[in-house]
Amino acid sequence: MRWLFTGLVVLTAGSVFAGLALGPVGIPLRSMVSTLLGDAEHALTAVQKVILWQIRLPRVLLGLLVGSGLAVSGVAMQGLFRNPLASPYVLGVASGASTGAALTILIASGIAALLPVGAFVGASLAVAIVYGLACPGTQRSSMLTLILAGVAVGSFFSAITSFLVFLSSKGEKLADVLFWMMGGLGRADWTSLTVLAPVALGCIVAILFFAKDLNALALGEETAQHLGVNPVMLYRWLLFLTTLLAASSVALAGTIGFVGLAIPHIVRLLTGPDHRRLIPAAALAGGCFLVWSDLLARTAFAPAELPVGVITAFFGAPFFLYLLKAKRAKL
Repeated sequence: MRWLFTGLVVLTAGSVFAGLALGPVGIPLRSMVSTLLGDAEHALTAVQKVILWQIRLPRVLLGLLVGSGLAVSGVAMQGLFRNPLASPYVLGVASGASTGAALTILIASGIAALLPVGAFVGASLAVAIVYGLACPGTQRSSMLTLILAGVAVGSFFSAITSFLVFLSSKGEKLADVLFWMMGGLGRADWTSLTVLAPVALGCIVAILFFAKDLNALALGEETAQHLGVNPVMLYRWLLFLTTLLAASSVALAGTIGFVGLAIPHIVRLLTGPDHRRLIPAAALAGGCFLVWSDLLARTAFAPAELPVGVITAFFGAPFFLYLLKAKRAKL
């Protein structure tokens, strides 16, 4: 398994350099490395330095954090619900965040800093309503109720978002709402990184701490209890951590689909079901996938930029259909 993690680390480093060097304005790799190492002789021009430090580096790092956060959230959700079709958005996080973002754009579009705040508040409100309707217990019926409540609340917030889109059907506000709902890293800056990095890294480490408990839960709740795991506390802690991680990611990058659904399955084929290996591998793979998706989004039709959610859906939707077919074949 060492070769796999070595390969993922090398792929992550390569993804970072590719994300920094490639784009509508090319940056020579040698000059970029010299600038990063402080070598003034082969350094970049002033314009290239601005592009590197103020635009691309925050964007690539945000892509790594968001991709890792969504992938790890997907691993935890699939482990908790023991359902391969579970995703970080199953509890209405994406719908609530979309409503909060749309409302913020409609009311205070001139204050860019309020957009992630509004999205995070919307996501938190949606999940709080879901928890209030169905607090998970030790029985599978409670988890099923939680999923059904998430679907219902998500649909309700989606309806509110559609109404807000109707209200903003004229001018630039509609374009802002739709572009945010499709996901993108265009708003990346050092401030957003400062906010997301501690949350994402802290939640990922905390979820990794519960890896052995997730392994025990995969054997069934009764078996997990015999192994010393408290399923109720495990549900509550992991639902809190995954919700916080997913909501923070969505608040800063919009609704980016299929990362938390497809990446855990792809990595599981390579690492096996052991969450002690699956979680860190999914974090690296998810970050790489989103960085490359964003690179394709901003170069495929340059100088125009596609929402990165379009790219992830283009690759993730066929895989989702494959999962449905495989699951149906087992029934």
